[in-house]
Amino acid sequence: MNAHVSRLTVYPVKSFAGHVVDEVEMGIAGPADDRRWMVVDDAGTTLTARKFPHMLAASAQPLPDGVRLDAAALGPLDVATPVGGRTLEVTMSRIPTVTDAGDDAAGWVSELVGRSARLAWLDDPARRGMSDKHGGTLADPLALTDTAPVHLFTTASLRQMDAWAAQAHDEVVAAALAQGNPAPPPFQSLDVRRFRPNIVVDGDLEPFVEDGWHRITLGDVELRFADHCGRCVMTTVDPDTYAKGREPLRSLARHRRWDGEVWFGIQAVPVRPGRLTLGAPVTTTIRPAL
Repeated sequence: MNAHVSRLTVYPVKSFAGHVVDEVEMGIAGPADDRRWMVVDDAGTTLTARKFPHMLAASAQPLPDGVRLDAAALGPLDVATPVGGRTLEVTMSRIPTVTDAGDDAAGWVSELVGRSARLAWLDDPARRGMSDKHGGTLADPLALTDTAPVHLFTTASLRQMDAWAAQAHDEVVAAALAQGNPAPPPFQSLDVRRFRPNIVVDGDLEPFVEDGWHRITLGDVELRFADHCGRCVMTTVDPDTYAKGREPLRSLARHRRWDGEVWFGIQAVPVRPGRLTLGAPVTTTIRPAL
C-alpha cells in the first residue's frame, strides 16, 4: 500500500476549531493536547458545536503550561493549566469531575456561547476509560472525546463523499428547475474540517478502505481499530459560515447507513506510542472476516 499521513490536527478544547500541526506526540490516550479542555454550563453539562455552532469560530493553541484561546470577536486569552484548582462536577460519561480553569476563562467562554459557562480541564485521561461499546475497555485512557482517542480517514473516502454530495446537489438543482423554481446556490465541496479528524491518510487507495483496517502503522506509531465513526449533525455545520445544511448526512444516509446510524471514518486506539510526523508512511493489516 502506497500511503502516507497528509494531515494532522489536534483539538485542545472540545468543539473548538482544530489546530493543524506538522508533528504530534501520540500517547496511549491519543495525540498530546487533544481534547483535554471543554466548556460546560452551570449544571456541568458539556456544551458543543452541535447546539452552539459559533464554538467552531474559536481556536485553541496548546502552550507549555496551558492553552491560548482566541476568537475574532473576543481576542486571545492565555489560560494556565489549573493544576490543583477547584473541582467541578460534570455529567460527561465515566468522568464525574474535572478541574475549573478560573473566572477569566469562564468569562471568555461565556461570552463566546452567550450564556453562563466554565472552561474545564481533565487532569488525567486514565480517570476516564473507553466504553466497550466502542471497541475499548476502561483500561484504555480517554480524554474528553466522545468515543475513542484517535479519529482518522482517507482522502479517497473524502473525495467519494464529495462526489456523492455533488450528485445529490445536481438532483436538487434539476428538480428545482423542472418546477420552475430558482436553482439553489452552487455546490461547495465538503471541507475536511467538517469531519474533525486527527489523522488523514493519502495515497493510492480505494474509498473507505479504512473500514477494514485492523492495525495501522504510521511511522513509529501503531494504532488498532476500535470502531467505525458514526456521524452527527455537527458535520452539517459549515466551518466558515457556521450555517447548517443537509450534507454530508443526506448522502451518508443514502450510501453509508447501517445499524441505524451513518458512518464515515474509523476510531482507533494507540498501542505503540511515539512521535507522528506529517508524511509518515502508513501500512496496515486487514481485520479477519467474521
